[in-house]
Amino acid sequence: MSGHYPPLTCVDVKRILRALGFAPRPGRGTSYEQWVKDTPEGRLKVTVDCPKAPFSPVLIDSMARQAGVTKAAFYAALKR
Repeated sequence: MSGHYPPLTCVDVKRILRALGFAPRPGRGTSYEQWVKDTPEGRLKVTVDCPKAPFSPVLIDSMARQAGVTKAAFYAALKR
């Protein structure tokens, strides 16, 4: 894996989502969490499955897409 995009932990992803304006939905008794953000274009929803952490590049790409940002912007939000 490239050093430019290191693996992310569940804590990292939650930090990124908060920085991007997402909020967790109340738990539903499953292993995954859903984070939501309302925008003028509609609601964005990101699914985070913490037992799969550290997350693979494929899952990170998927979460970034769900959040409506590029992978670069997703990682940049970690530094905010």
